[in-house]
Amino acid sequence: MTHARIDGAKSVKVLVVDDYLPWRELVCRTLVARPTWQVIGQASDGLEAVQKTRDLRPDIIVLDIGLPTINGIEAATRMRAAAPDLKILFLSENSSAEIAEAALGTGAAGYVVKSMAGQELLPALDAILQGDRFLSSGLANHDLISLRDEISGGRRHQVEFYAEDSSFVDGFATTIEAALTTGKAMVVIASESHLAGIQQRLRSDGVDVDAAVERKSYMPLELTDSFSSVGGHGAGRSIGDAFSLIAEMVLAARKEHAYVAVG
Repeated sequence: MTHARIDGAKSVKVLVVDDYLPWRELVCRTLVARPTWQVIGQASDGLEAVQKTRDLRPDIIVLDIGLPTINGIEAATRMRAAAPDLKILFLSENSSAEIAEAALGTGAAGYVVKSMAGQELLPALDAILQGDRFLSSGLANHDLISLRDEISGGRRHQVEFYAEDSSFVDGFATTIEAALTTGKAMVVIASESHLAGIQQRLRSDGVDVDAAVERKSYMPLELTDSFSSVGGHGAGRSIGDAFSLIAEMVLAARKEHAYVAVG
């Protein structure tokens, strides 16, 4: 990959991807403070980012996860399929270790939580450019404890709080997409309205919800007083029936673990 030169030094070409323009511009201003770094392009959605990666051939991409058209994890998978040596730094507001693990599973070199960007963005990029990996201190379980779980057999639980329905739907949809992308099974227990919103968001992101339910990698369960309605499998099921379906789903999953999200 060739580089332009600024004042005799090798420059680093950066593509910045985020759907929120003020934040994207803030990141760009931060990057250009380094005289040898060039922001060669910006993108506001996943498909646009994939295309600009092919056209502009950046050295490194600063990539959000919650993007229109396709999410950042899917975009990163496509980018690295076309350019395996591409360096990607995820910069996301999501502080879930599970999401970070899925993001890094694409081959990305780093993950920074947006609330820590002021302290960590430039050090993360420096580390990545030197061939190291970087993981934000802002992650809920920032050592990605799942690697230790594989040895110890440990289990972990995570609680997140959402201020409004839209952020709840976005958060759950992103988690589900990340799980399905990495071959994990996902059980979601939520209200009827939340399930409808999540399904709409998944479909808009290109997720084949019906196929995921059919292959038992995704199970939406409607949260009712009696816990008797199993979304996608017909109403009137008992709680015993629900857990039997979950057991089938776990056995059908490509990975060892299933994830349960309750909202």
